[in-house]
Amino acid sequence: MRGLRDLRVLVTGAGQGIGRAVAERFAAEGARVALNDLRADDAFRARVAAMAPAAAGAHIVVPGDVAREEDAVRIVAEAIAGLGGLDVLVNNAGIQIETPSHEVSLETFERVIGVNMRGTFLCSRAALAYWVARGEKGSIINTSSVHETMPKPGYLSYSASKGAIGNMTRTLALEYAGRGIRVNAVAPGGTDTPLNPGLADPQVRARANALIPIGHVASPEEIAGAFAFLASADAAYVTGHTLVVDGGLGLQLPFGGAGERP
Repeated sequence: MRGLRDLRVLVTGAGQGIGRAVAERFAAEGARVALNDLRADDAFRARVAAMAPAAAGAHIVVPGDVAREEDAVRIVAEAIAGLGGLDVLVNNAGIQIETPSHEVSLETFERVIGVNMRGTFLCSRAALAYWVARGEKGSIINTSSVHETMPKPGYLSYSASKGAIGNMTRTLALEYAGRGIRVNAVAPGGTDTPLNPGLADPQVRARANALIPIGHVASPEEIAGAFAFLASADAAYVTGHTLVVDGGLGLQLPFGGAGERP
């Protein structure tokens, strides 16, 4: 894809699932990547070392919790120092916790909002401050969800956080377009990641596949291509957009209180 080689990219929540696939896709395209995860254990570091090498230098690991302000500031600063600058920020770190809304504790609500929404804000703020101070262009790509607009009963905090990310994406895109900074989001549908452990059950997977017009739950690699496109020179005129990658799920699926949900 045009314009990805030698880009300096920070991906949060890159230890598994979509984040891992996105980091590996950028590396395969010739970018140099800083990978964040909450716990950078030996297995994670070994996977990073085994990624496709970048001509501009080695990929790096920047551990930390994006929900904590001091961590988020440090993560972005260490990525910039280790990569020699920053061209693309991928705000991917996210969690979801299923609970009936009338039983959601404040602690649970604030933890999901903290990782998904506050983490996106904190890392974006740090990257924007870096680019603005230097008069440099940049690109932010946020991981949203089809639940940015679709209700997801039982996942109030998750749906609320993704709705906020959609508006944050559009607001920042409008505010910084004149500075050459693009802000977009990717909204995956049902995807086979550790956030959806139920898909390990063949019956659950079969039901989920049947709900998706294209016929199957997405792999993380199928989602990663959308991030690569939005960061590329081919998307140079795209900003403020949430790219839905859901296999047609949103074209037909009624999200009722007791409906099936992938």
